[in-house]
Amino acid sequence: MDKNLDFTQGSILKKMVMFALPMFLTNILQTSFQFIDSLWVGNLLGTTGLGAVSLSGPIIFTVLSFVIGLNTATLTVISQARGAKDEQRLKESLNAFVTVNLLLSIIFGLIGFFFAEAILRLMSTPEVLMPMAKSYLQIHFLGILFLFGYNFIGTVLRALGDSRTPVRFVFLAVILNTVFDPLFIYTFNLGIEGAAYATLVSQGAAFLYGVIHSLRNRKVPFTVPYIPEFYYFKTIMKLGLPGGLQMMTISGGVAAIMGIVASFGEDVVAGFGASQRIDSLIMLPATTLGAAVTSMAGQNIGANLWDRVNEIAKRSLVLILTVSFSISLLVFLSADVLIRLFISDEQTIEFGSAFLKTVAFFYPFLGINFVLNGVVRAAGAMFQILMLNLISFWVLRVPLTYLFSNWLGTSGIAYGIGISFVISSMFATGYYKFGKWREIAIFDDKSPSA
Repeated sequence: MDKNLDFTQGSILKKMVMFALPMFLTNILQTSFQFIDSLWVGNLLGTTGLGAVSLSGPIIFTVLSFVIGLNTATLTVISQARGAKDEQRLKESLNAFVTVNLLLSIIFGLIGFFFAEAILRLMSTPEVLMPMAKSYLQIHFLGILFLFGYNFIGTVLRALGDSRTPVRFVFLAVILNTVFDPLFIYTFNLGIEGAAYATLVSQGAAFLYGVIHSLRNRKVPFTVPYIPEFYYFKTIMKLGLPGGLQMMTISGGVAAIMGIVASFGEDVVAGFGASQRIDSLIMLPATTLGAAVTSMAGQNIGANLWDRVNEIAKRSLVLILTVSFSISLLVFLSADVLIRLFISDEQTIEFGSAFLKTVAFFYPFLGINFVLNGVVRAAGAMFQILMLNLISFWVLRVPLTYLFSNWLGTSGIAYGIGISFVISSMFATGYYKFGKWREIAIFDDKSPSA
């Protein structure tokens, strides 16, 4: 194994930073898809267009999230197999993931396309936003296979220790999206549909690039998909189903919060949508490091090096708290300027800016969640993480947002969300310290390779 891709030896902090930085850049590029769409839509199509994109975003993520959750299981399984230096197990697990991802992406794409309007109505979408939101949503689902595909390839490469290669094909997609957005929206006069088509074409190019690169360089043991052995299918379902439900729990909670926000009218929806674009940037260090420690801890768990696993957790906590507080301060000082990038309506700007200033300093607590859950997830504790996320969103975040918004009005939205971050970080810390995640074995003696 390449020493640069081997996390079972060498400096933990150095490898953590060197591994996480390309992932951070990749995540920034990923986030910029919605960011760029929102910029062009907000400036070319106004508040109604931005509101439509904002409402569609959580729905897209909700339907995508089951497969994204499978990808978190990919990190766990592939990284443990690599750490144990079991190439047969790695190859068979990879084929099983490819087969399941392919089938689910087709199924979810069809469901999302034909039930787009029904889902939007469940979110209490205002009638003025319905036509644009429906069109934007349906076009996204037409190309859902591309989004699943290039995200899956990137996840596999990161599980094997390569976080640099995914940057290249995501960068290609973002460049294409940046060029195609104004071309399709304005020059071709396609409006909101143009923004969706631009993303579809760009993600298709990224997926094609990822496939070609993987086959040419042979870093990943991809083969023509075949029906997986039942053992590997069972292992994936055991880890992937809770992982997928976990992501659906998160994205469903985001959609529920958007429903609460929608009850305050079009201006608040647009302001919340703009703030969420900045909000997603604030979260990037936490989501990046959470995924990085899953790969790093997974290899060490596979190699049975528990002292290094504990050290990975300690170093990542110090790193995420330092970075999160720094970004929070920056966002607090520049909230108004950031919101004005998306919209010019003063009422919308006022709400979006106030939301960011309130919630900014709660995000270090969310960072604790991502890092500790990332370590625990590496052991295969997918069901336990599902439970923690159910508590975080449906016991804490959604009810607190509803209660505080009823009590304080629009300003209560930020307080409800922020306080939920603090309480959920306490649950994550408690399970990391006292839970039995270290006793989990995702592979057993009944596996074909054993």
